[in-house]
Amino acid sequence: MTDVSKFERLNVADTCSLWNVLASKLLSVTAREAGVQLCCTNFVLYECLHKPGQLRSERTELQSRLRRNLADQSITSHAIDIEDLQDVEVLRTRKRVSIGELSAIVFARKTRQAVLTDDIKAQKLARAELGADLVQSTPHLFAWLYFIGRLNDSDKDNVTADLKALARSLQPHLDTFHAEAQRCRMLAAQAPRRDTK
Repeated sequence: MTDVSKFERLNVADTCSLWNVLASKLLSVTAREAGVQLCCTNFVLYECLHKPGQLRSERTELQSRLRRNLADQSITSHAIDIEDLQDVEVLRTRKRVSIGELSAIVFARKTRQAVLTDDIKAQKLARAELGADLVQSTPHLFAWLYFIGRLNDSDKDNVTADLKALARSLQPHLDTFHAEAQRCRMLAAQAPRRDTK
């Protein structure tokens, strides 16, 4: 299980995780207030804003939120260069992962940041490329914010409802990470008492 007591603050987000974080205003704002910074590659930005797809109100709302975050620079977008594109192509031959996810992994490796991805295949590839400590997810972010006391028990239901309202879902992952964060908080609260005996 992921260590929910730790979370790298600088993250390169892929498309899915970017949508998941932005889908919950509570999660997005709380993460920012806790010092979490998100950036993405221009490939991810293309997938989010310009890639042809079915017009749905949920997608339109998420695009609007992303544009606001880009405008106030709470999320930044970065180009990757030719050498990075070669790395993307090498990785693409190894795993069936989208270009956006691959570009996020390559840019995270290059800039020594964590990658934020909610895709299981991308997480597996990222662990091989970056090491497990630099691979994070939206449920991990939620659990860490809960562990450090920025979110409480009822916030899980709020985040879940926010995601559901925009056709996003992370259950049962949120439940699993929330339970782990509760367990870790309990252990952390007991630790000083054990030390004083």
